[in-house]
Amino acid sequence: MADTLKVLGQLAPSATTDTTLYTVPSITSTTTSSLVICNRSAGALTYRVAVRPLGAAIANKHYIYYNKTLAANESFAAILGMTLDSADVVTVYASSGDLSFTLFGVETDQT
Repeated sequence: MADTLKVLGQLAPSATTDTTLYTVPSITSTTTSSLVICNRSAGALTYRVAVRPLGAAIANKHYIYYNKTLAANESFAAILGMTLDSADVVTVYASSGDLSFTLFGVETDQT
């Protein structure tokens, strides 16, 4: 079982669209360490973050942040420590195309 520290995903999603930031590869488990969200605009924006076990269709129960406001030209860093299994998906949503998301963590090969 080998551990790989890495940037799990980086994304500047289109506005108002649920977008996959990261999907756990097969035969792998992942522990996230942190999620950083950056507002690159001159105005406040909102975002959502959801975790979808086994890639399930998005549902209210999956959200860990929902319509959270991020001030202009600010960043938010969350220390998450989430444990994810194969095929789990981290999904993000932004009120504008001016938000960037970066997820950091460790992938563990289960072979």
